[in-house]
Amino acid sequence: MFYLITFTILYLAVTVYLGYLGYRRTTTVSDYLLAGRQVHPVIMALSYGATYISTAAIIGFGGASALYGFSMSWLAFLNIIIGVWVAFVMFGKRTRKMGKALDAHTFPELLGRRYNSRFVQGFSGIIILVLMPLYTAAILIGIARFIEVYLNIPFSTALLGFLLVIACYVLWGGLKGILYTSVFQGIIMIVSMTIVGVTTYSMSGGIVGAHKALTELAPLIPESFKAMGHRGFTSMPVAGSSMWWFVVTTMIMGVGIGVLGQPQLNIRFMTLKSDRDLNRSIPFTALFILFTTGTAYVVGSLTNVVFYNAYTELPIQSVQGNIDKIIPLYVERFYPQWFASLFLVTLMAAAMSASSSQFLATGSSLSRDILEQALLRGKSVAETTIVTRIGIVFGIFATLLLGLLLPEGVVATATAFFFGLCGATFIPSYLFALYWKGGTKAGAKASILSGFFVSLFWMFFFHEHGSRAFGLCRWIFKCDTLAGLPWKMIDPQIVALPVSFVVFVAVSLVSSPIKDETLRKAFRHI
Repeated sequence: MFYLITFTILYLAVTVYLGYLGYRRTTTVSDYLLAGRQVHPVIMALSYGATYISTAAIIGFGGASALYGFSMSWLAFLNIIIGVWVAFVMFGKRTRKMGKALDAHTFPELLGRRYNSRFVQGFSGIIILVLMPLYTAAILIGIARFIEVYLNIPFSTALLGFLLVIACYVLWGGLKGILYTSVFQGIIMIVSMTIVGVTTYSMSGGIVGAHKALTELAPLIPESFKAMGHRGFTSMPVAGSSMWWFVVTTMIMGVGIGVLGQPQLNIRFMTLKSDRDLNRSIPFTALFILFTTGTAYVVGSLTNVVFYNAYTELPIQSVQGNIDKIIPLYVERFYPQWFASLFLVTLMAAAMSASSSQFLATGSSLSRDILEQALLRGKSVAETTIVTRIGIVFGIFATLLLGLLLPEGVVATATAFFFGLCGATFIPSYLFALYWKGGTKAGAKASILSGFFVSLFWMFFFHEHGSRAFGLCRWIFKCDTLAGLPWKMIDPQIVALPVSFVVFVAVSLVSSPIKDETLRKAFRHI
């Protein structure tokens, strides 16, 4: 307990100071929402990575890796190729230039001004305001589960206490406070995850020995998982099986592609002052994600070797099916107390860095994207900032409620759902906003609406994991899903994203074009 108290006090002291520093240096709305568009590339890189990689990756997807094995490593590959290279090179540069040309301060505002549509901005803001707390809850469930296991305190108490700590610096520091604390938090994450990766391989018999031992555990996989297509921890599930469809479309593609539509990440591109700074940030972001997600997925898989050597059982059996508890239990049982305390601080850092950005996105959506259009136009910086903070408080309360209501083992699935929903809803209109002058207001509206509602419809009535969780299909049709294999295992984004793309192009080709004045302004520096 001494180590935990010491590390926690030091961590919180530095975090509060950095949040206060952000507060002192925030004087304008641009400072509060975009850090004045003058962020150093290394700070942006670490902040982007720390926001992208949260306890959902370490706890949720680390636990999922303990179940699905090295097949989750494909997600680490997409995290870097799509989440960094495609996001920065194809989207980031044009987002920075267009955001500055249109004086946009939020992701919905960028889309709204590009398409000259209050509806696009307002509806996008409502989506973020209502659904962002779901993803934030998934993140905070991860840290609360670790606190529950390690300190043996009620889950609800851990969740509430942690939310209060985050609220203290997000409300006042704005994006500058978030950026400063994210850098500090990112450094902690890199150091801690590197130690976990090295020591896990050491406990498992080295790189070659660990992978061999993991392969040899295949006969111990429960028969229920084998029936779903599980072939072993170093193999992909049987192609076309129910597990294969779920792992590939939901766990890998849902997050790996959906990252391009994440508002809290896309806004980071607008904080840089030049393309040169953006280019300089790419390698730092890629290395950060490699050291964190790559390590989390590998460690999650290798916990099977460590647990079996110690207890002759797999970790999924030790936690009675709740995969969110696997990584916390692994650290609690196999590491000294001082490192378990340091790892708890690492999870605090991961949860704070990601959720703080999401709370700011929620608050700015309420003030900048929803209310400002009708009530706050021309209001002072103080008045706009106050409403943003009210939105942040709403996000905090919604997150607390969802965190208490969501079922066990939901972290990875809820994260994939949110990423997939944002991907299907925003990616087409976002991509065409940057690259196609022929994209129209009507096309953007139709694309966003179709992507959003097709995703929800598929989630409520076809995707088995989602339909069971929401219960709407059972209530109306007296069954868990309206589809059989493979459709009930296919992620909503796989269906909704192509629909959203086709709808955008089709409607844009037959609708009125955007005014030349708007296009000249938007593409002025592109």
